[in-house]
Amino acid sequence: MDFLSNLSETTQAILAVIVIAVLYFMMQANNKRNRDKRYNRQGRNFRENYQRRKEEEKE
Repeated sequence: MDFLSNLSETTQAILAVIVIAVLYFMMQANNKRNRDKRYNRQGRNFRENYQRRKEEEKE
């Protein structure tokens, strides 16, 4: 990485902290999205839904 070697050590450290912070916030957003998906699944009963759809198709 020729680009990083041209920067001072202080700038490299600041850049590393910024990159880590961005990755952390991306991870938090992804975890929240996954938690919301899982929460919406908790109240469902897939067997009952399947049986109901199957009966509706027969009609």
